[in-house]
Amino acid sequence: MADAPIARSAADEAKYQQRYDALVETFRTGLGLDSYDLMEAVPGAVDPAALPQVSAGGSSIDAAALASAREYAATTNSFALLVWKDGKLQSSDYFGDTTRDTPIVSRSLAKPVTAIAVGRAIELGFIESLDQPAADFITEWKGKPQEKILIRHFLDMRSGFLPQGAATSPDSILNRAYLHPRHDEIIIEEMPMAHEPGAEYQYANATAEMIAPVIERASGMRYSEFLSRHVLQPIGAVGGEVWINRPGGMAHSGCCILLPSEDWMRLAVLLLQDGEWDGKQLLPAGYVKQMRAGTAQNPWYGMGVYASGKYRERRGAFADSLGIPGTLHSEPYAAEDLFLFDGNGNQTAFIVPSADLVVLRLGTSPTKPAEWDNSILPNTILRGIDFAPGTAPKEQPR
Repeated sequence: MADAPIARSAADEAKYQQRYDALVETFRTGLGLDSYDLMEAVPGAVDPAALPQVSAGGSSIDAAALASAREYAATTNSFALLVWKDGKLQSSDYFGDTTRDTPIVSRSLAKPVTAIAVGRAIELGFIESLDQPAADFITEWKGKPQEKILIRHFLDMRSGFLPQGAATSPDSILNRAYLHPRHDEIIIEEMPMAHEPGAEYQYANATAEMIAPVIERASGMRYSEFLSRHVLQPIGAVGGEVWINRPGGMAHSGCCILLPSEDWMRLAVLLLQDGEWDGKQLLPAGYVKQMRAGTAQNPWYGMGVYASGKYRERRGAFADSLGIPGTLHSEPYAAEDLFLFDGNGNQTAFIVPSADLVVLRLGTSPTKPAEWDNSILPNTILRGIDFAPGTAPKEQPR
């Protein structure tokens, strides 16, 4: 573990400084970078088709509920609102300049993608299990504290890495592990260990960034190629692009993949269907159940996705010990089995297996002083469904 940054090439350091200066310019938005300087294609299916959609007036969800959800989305800086139930899109709305084809900056929506990628790698035999040591692939960690990190620890945020936090200096390891043209090498060689692997939940982008090098070393493919061939193409996705740190370098897996709205819906529906698509099991049996399960250290976070757990008014990505309030939940979710993608900007995919439902909202956070409420969209839609007697989901427990 280095006390000071390891010197890299002058060209790499210059590129890093350029990216850092660009990031500083975005601090006023609170969202970070929304465009990237070096992208690599992540192709989808050869001839992708639009998702099936109900005919006008044919939705099984009450029109007033859909209208109310649409109004909430429209007034909270949303780009898109898509609702899926019973094998079809019940509604799809786009706002401003966004269309069905517009690539959406993922931010932390990329983290559920890492969990799906690991599941595919396990199903294909590239990775033995979630409990395989990461050092089997990141061999530089043999004989070091990182040797105890398991693959699952990258997905459930228990790697033991230094937690994510405010970083206002170009010398900060958090900035270098995000922006540097050798960000993967910096994480592997320099990222401090703050805890024993598995002992603490601490949200850290660097933790999720390790999935790309693991996938590449396990499969022998570039991360973009693996996602294209084994994740996006099998689900009929359009595909998009991912940020890479340098020409021929490493992709960012903790953020920075761009996909259109229906691709994000397809990824959520894959989990809704327990890892199956068109009759083919893409993820190991029971894998989605493991993704949805919280840990003793954080019952509200599974593997790349957030679990319902017991109701709490405010909860978010960061550990309680950091004292960060978290996202507002004004009431319990109307379904206790709900789990969700939840990325910066309040980009969310609420997945409810008991209702065969996904509610996807893409965009940026509401303009202050307005505040995003994570309960409104899923509960509005769930209350607009006429469930048969005895089939309505149970409410999230208090």
